[in-house]
Amino acid sequence: MVDSARLRRQTAQLLTVLAVAVCYYATARLGLLQQLVRGQVTPLWPPTGIALAALLVLGVRSWPGIALGALAANVTIGPSVLPVLVIAAGNTAAPVCSHLLLRRAGFRKELDRLRDALALVFLGALAGMLISATAGTGALVLSGAVRSADFWPTWSVWWTGDAMGVMVVTPFLLVLRRIRRPYGIGPARWAEAAALAVCTVAVTVLVTDTAGASLLFLVFPFLIWAAFRFERAGAACCALGVSTLAILAAGRMAGPFDHHVLLTNMITLQAFNGTAALTSLLLAAVVTERNSTYREIKRLCVQLAEKVTQQDT
Repeated sequence: MVDSARLRRQTAQLLTVLAVAVCYYATARLGLLQQLVRGQVTPLWPPTGIALAALLVLGVRSWPGIALGALAANVTIGPSVLPVLVIAAGNTAAPVCSHLLLRRAGFRKELDRLRDALALVFLGALAGMLISATAGTGALVLSGAVRSADFWPTWSVWWTGDAMGVMVVTPFLLVLRRIRRPYGIGPARWAEAAALAVCTVAVTVLVTDTAGASLLFLVFPFLIWAAFRFERAGAACCALGVSTLAILAAGRMAGPFDHHVLLTNMITLQAFNGTAALTSLLLAAVVTERNSTYREIKRLCVQLAEKVTQQDT
């Protein structure tokens, strides 16, 4: 009986590791469709978001799946064996470091507090991804795949791409795992959600196909709408959709990304994506925390009223 239970646990752990590896590899292949530097550096690297979400939900024991997926994703595009190993090690160490930093900061996966959203941005995305960007860019330079003069441009694209993966993908996955089948939601609520989705997509497509960056701000009212009315779920979905559409526009050099050099396009794209992700994530956390506080105060008031009533009778 003991051996059978142990075998089931080991089998479950192995399947979990393999699932993480497959998800990492599959999203890496999708991310590479929008590569910008030597077939490896992208404006948004979804595997980092998946890796950190896996560590937060499944625990640090899922790290072999991240390592396996990173190795499989880089082995077909790496310049040689040693750089591939270094890049895979950096891609594994970065989310693990982010996970440890978040755990030390008391991070809650529910993202229902402003401090959790800020921790995800500054510790999970900006701080943790310094490791992968430095290891990866250094490996490419030392192998001769990237010129030493291009170290900082390549590093900045790598770092912001990994950070955007955490800021956009991780919240979406953390929210997705908590979504249950909705009950008691009226037609008006569904109609509002559909209107929000259609308007967000339509406006994002319009402003990313229009020359000049002056119209990009038109997307933000819809991100605010999503955060206020649908809290974390709406904000995460809208941020992911908006970032994806912006990246596709940058890939075909449309609208604000037309006739610009790589660095200019990256600054415009990442400034827009970063601001959109921050706006939706932080505002949704504030709204969720406010609503939770309101519900708790209401519950306490009801309890107090019941006690007063009982004493009077």
